[in-house]
Amino acid sequence: MRLWSLHPRYLDARGLVALWREALLAQAVLRGRTLGYTRHPQLLRFKATRNPTHSIAAYLRVVHDEATSRGYSFDRRKIGRPGSDVDPIPVTRGQIRYEWKHLHLKLARRAPKWLKSIKTERFMRASPVFQIVPGAVETWEKKLL
Repeated sequence: MRLWSLHPRYLDARGLVALWREALLAQAVLRGRTLGYTRHPQLLRFKATRNPTHSIAAYLRVVHDEATSRGYSFDRRKIGRPGSDVDPIPVTRGQIRYEWKHLHLKLARRAPKWLKSIKTERFMRASPVFQIVPGAVETWEKKLL
């Protein structure tokens, strides 16, 4: 499971679809509707929020909005209600840099044209549900690089 901290605008079509499916799975886990993935480290930051189900719903809405802007038809009815108690989730600058490198490696193999189109961006944006804070790669990250 990879719940990207990066803004979904950077993901290619395959990555965006995978993120949608994995975030829906995360929502099911946080709602207690599945027994799998309950201890997955990617969920820790959502579990640490005031209302984890509202936070994952807010995250899913960002993914849905990106998909819609590209002409995809993800089913918005699958998203829970985010509520008004969703605070930004802190994510370290080191984590954003790590994910940027990780994404570049993935895209170099499967979507080099897409990589070329996003490589020109100097400033890496996080998903709007996150707030970038100083720090190294998150402790929950399974380091692949």
